[in-house]
Amino acid sequence: MRILIAGATSALGRATATALLDAGHHVIVVGSDADRLGLVDGSEHLVCDLADAAAVDALAVEVGELDALVHLVGGWRGGGGLAGQSDEDWAWLEGRVVGTLRHTTRAFADAIGRSERGAIVAISTTGLERPTAGNANYVALKAAAEAWLAAVGHALRETPARVIVKRVKALVTDAERAAQPERSFPGATDVDALAAEIAADLA
Repeated sequence: MRILIAGATSALGRATATALLDAGHHVIVVGSDADRLGLVDGSEHLVCDLADAAAVDALAVEVGELDALVHLVGGWRGGGGLAGQSDEDWAWLEGRVVGTLRHTTRAFADAIGRSERGAIVAISTTGLERPTAGNANYVALKAAAEAWLAAVGHALRETPARVIVKRVKALVTDAERAAQPERSFPGATDVDALAAEIAADLA
């Protein structure tokens, strides 16, 4: 399969790219930082500001046919109760959590819908099951992202394509465990384990 990873420079992005390459796929890794992107294993490396709709449309033209999109652009800001849910944090999160998802799914949905193995994979949060005041901006935008993905699924309903949402509480790496051996990271999902799940979903 031709699979594009949006936001490939994160720890999960790197792990997912490796897992998908190991499974024999053609993996197109995309990020906004060329230096960091160069550290990611991939069949192709493409630099793009995924928050820029026009840039993503141009990326879709460059990529051409595609079987799957794995959206891993993320980030978190919060804390401080409702009073701490600043407009600045909202704008930053909206651009990353919702904006990049809107741009990439709109740009690549038609190609994915043409694939016999089409799929869109995105990461959400278990926080939606129990929102808190200190997490209000984040969970509200994750809820919006899941609603958008449901609408994408509706748009692709007459095609073979699937929309897959993976909810996690938090992510953890071996490096983080080694750096903080006293922490247990309760409820966190290992990035390598989640990458393996994503590879299995796209097998």
